[in-house]
Amino acid sequence: MLKGFKEFISRGSVIDLAVGVIIGAAFAKVIDALVNNVLMPAIAMIFVPDFDNWLVFGSIKIGVLITAIVNFLLIAAAVYFALVMPMNKMARRKAIKAGIDPEAETPDPQIELLTDIRDALRKTEEADSPGSHRA
Repeated sequence: MLKGFKEFISRGSVIDLAVGVIIGAAFAKVIDALVNNVLMPAIAMIFVPDFDNWLVFGSIKIGVLITAIVNFLLIAAAVYFALVMPMNKMARRKAIKAGIDPEAETPDPQIELLTDIRDALRKTEEADSPGSHRA
């Protein structure tokens, strides 16, 4: 029983997952600082991203949901443009320097097979159509 647990814990995927969770938790603080102290104050100067008191029906506050959605979209856009795009550009440059063309990926063999099957079925349908001449 302990041997199985030891094997489970010592697998690389479990350790990678643990490292990912720890790094993710630490990185969440960086993202929170960026969003709360840089992005949201800048956005608040341009827009008013607070719809909390908008569309209130008794205890139902639809504006709070709208504010959460707007904040999510703003945060997602900020993370994409501030982190994802620059990292993708760096990865592309690194791949080009290494002589790898990131655009010329090999197609999935399953997709190629399905394409061949589709083309064969089309040829069979064309051959069986009423206007065709079969020997």
